[in-house]
Amino acid sequence: MKILVTVKLVPDTNADKRIDPTTKRLVRTGVETVLNPFDEYALEAALQLKEKVGGDSTVTVVTMAPETGKEVVRKALAMGADDAVMIGDPGCEGSDVYGTAYALAAAIKKNGFDIVLCGTQSTDAITGELPGALAEFLGVPGLTYVRKFDVEGTTLKAERETDSGYLKVTVSLPALVSVTKSINEPRYPSLKGIMGAKKKTIAPLSLGDLGLDRPIGEAGAKTELVALADPPPRGKGKVVEAADAAAGARTIVEFLREKKLI
Repeated sequence: MKILVTVKLVPDTNADKRIDPTTKRLVRTGVETVLNPFDEYALEAALQLKEKVGGDSTVTVVTMAPETGKEVVRKALAMGADDAVMIGDPGCEGSDVYGTAYALAAAIKKNGFDIVLCGTQSTDAITGELPGALAEFLGVPGLTYVRKFDVEGTTLKAERETDSGYLKVTVSLPALVSVTKSINEPRYPSLKGIMGAKKKTIAPLSLGDLGLDRPIGEAGAKTELVALADPPPRGKGKVVEAADAAAGARTIVEFLREKKLI
């Protein structure tokens, strides 16, 4: 089974983030880059699936990142992935979700796959839109917000998290699955894995290798950030003293109705 995992390189979650007012892009210079934490859950799910299926199953990491991000990609290899495919073309700069999904889909098709696993979202953009767009470009079923799944032959059964519980879904492979943080606990790279990752292949791909028939990067972006503004300062909280619990509850309900939250 060919198992592919999409990963993104993001600024350290704890780092101070700022937007360049000229380019309107996130400033990444001088900020440590890490593997998107949400993608680690997808990678762990892929490794567990490989262990279950066995045989000649492989786990390949696919990413769009500059060449400087190779060492971060090696963390995924150290966790247990077999190899990686890296779109490091400068022409990718400025890509939005549409362009990123289109390029990743081309790389995934070029590699071949049975199942693609993704994290729910990234910690920088936090759109959560990539898995759905990627499934559309790949032309396969896209199961998002999956908390549990199992593969038997060419059948995939999953439980999708919803606001009121979970939804059981069954599809045929190939398919794409984006997983939530409740699916597992990602493993730590072992010393053996870290040493072995240095010998694993990270195959570079240019936009020319992908044979795209439409532009990506800034020129092909379907979205544009037109303005930036700081959030308004937080106002003072309102303190209400209630005679008893019932009166307090009524006050809270009226407040929620006023804000149209209920």
